[in-house]
Amino acid sequence: MQNANTNNKSLVRSLTPLNVWALAFGCVIGWSAYVMPGTIFLPNAGPMGTLIAMELATVVMLIISYNYSYMIHKFPMTGGEFIYAKMAFGENHGYLCAWFLSLSYLSVIPLNATALNIIMRTMFGQAFQFGFHYTVSGYDVYFGEVALAWITMLSFMFVSFMGVKVIGRVQTFLVVILLGGILIVLGAAAVSPQASAAHLHPMFHPVDANFSKGIVAQIIAVFVTGPMSFVGFDTVPQLMEEAKFSSDRVKVVMDTSIICGGFVYIALTLLACSVFHEVYSGWPEYINDLPNLSGVVALPTFNASIIVMGEAGMWILFCSVIAAMLTGIVGFYMATSRLLFSMSRDGMIPRWFSHINKHGVPTHAGLFCTVLACLICLMGRAVMGWVFDMGSTGAAIGFAYTSISACKYAWYERRIDIVIFGVLGFMLSLMMAVFLLVPIPGLNVSLGTESYMLLVTWIVLGILFYVFKRLGGGGISNYDYRAPEERT
Repeated sequence: MQNANTNNKSLVRSLTPLNVWALAFGCVIGWSAYVMPGTIFLPNAGPMGTLIAMELATVVMLIISYNYSYMIHKFPMTGGEFIYAKMAFGENHGYLCAWFLSLSYLSVIPLNATALNIIMRTMFGQAFQFGFHYTVSGYDVYFGEVALAWITMLSFMFVSFMGVKVIGRVQTFLVVILLGGILIVLGAAAVSPQASAAHLHPMFHPVDANFSKGIVAQIIAVFVTGPMSFVGFDTVPQLMEEAKFSSDRVKVVMDTSIICGGFVYIALTLLACSVFHEVYSGWPEYINDLPNLSGVVALPTFNASIIVMGEAGMWILFCSVIAAMLTGIVGFYMATSRLLFSMSRDGMIPRWFSHINKHGVPTHAGLFCTVLACLICLMGRAVMGWVFDMGSTGAAIGFAYTSISACKYAWYERRIDIVIFGVLGFMLSLMMAVFLLVPIPGLNVSLGTESYMLLVTWIVLGILFYVFKRLGGGGISNYDYRAPEERT
């Protein structure tokens, strides 16, 4: 069966290279890019340690991107890592990869949607804290804030139903706001007398009675979190059936999204510690005091923007971070719905998910993503944090399968460069998984108890669903995923 869509319609090729780049970059840069300087980067490694660690993480992702570009050229179809794993190692591996990858993508949608509530609390206090109220794991859930997240996700779902060209333009516009706001604030800091390179000292976190990590340990502590900060560039293969350009151009799209993402992480960190804080002797004292602060002053990037530009800087960065959250919602919504569409077309999940509307959009898959994300929002930020942490293993699994699949195909083609990058990418992906799953003293990046429990639950559900599907007679289609030149 060449087309398993329930209505025999096809995805529409409308996305330009800029649209796809915006979707990838928008997934890489989210709310976390604005808060990690104060919560992870500076507290663990200081400005120089962060600079070195994130540059190393960028190189790691470029290696993995090399494998993605090779596999996209061979299989330029929606489904991405799921297709690569299935074609290289069989349907069981394809299912395993897709099961974890779908969770990785889906978990980011409500996480970004509810991050809107965090920034709204910071900027507007209790404005959205109305209606029913309950507490989950110490986090207060209010109807007003849940409604804000729901309205946001539903709005973008309906916009996406108008066609991929429309959502591509929306995403590109949002990325312009995201990146433009950051560049304006950085430009203001570059000419402001309040900001100085001298304020970056000490370049690493000073070792004292309360902090004992040496320079190497500081770099490692940030580096192990770095690769997961770039999750999102890998959404590109999910969009290849809707891209109206050759797969030969994909590598440039992915690599530039990774490099620009690394620039933003580093630039925001340097911004956060380069501005002189009148009541503090330097950035270490300010960062150590963050748990005692509230409001915008507790967010180093926002605090710096206010100092160099006044209230205007705060609002410019506010618009930028809102755009970052929205791009994350759009990008991962697109990736999740397309992955589910591909799985449905392949017979792994019900055919209902492969329905396409008159605009060439898999609406049933999109509706399912949105409804599930809305339900997850009711659990509160604490639970969503556990789900997101657990879902990070899905990204590592996707990286690993893509890399080892590239290695296998390249071996038969005698492409030694791809074989080398495939082995490196696979080993680096396993390293990410080890850091997530194995507690390592001093690093504190492994999953918490709650995330482990959710991971086990997800594994059990995956096994039960697969057994039920096979016992029910569900099979795998013979859809040809290869590039035209690969088909015989």
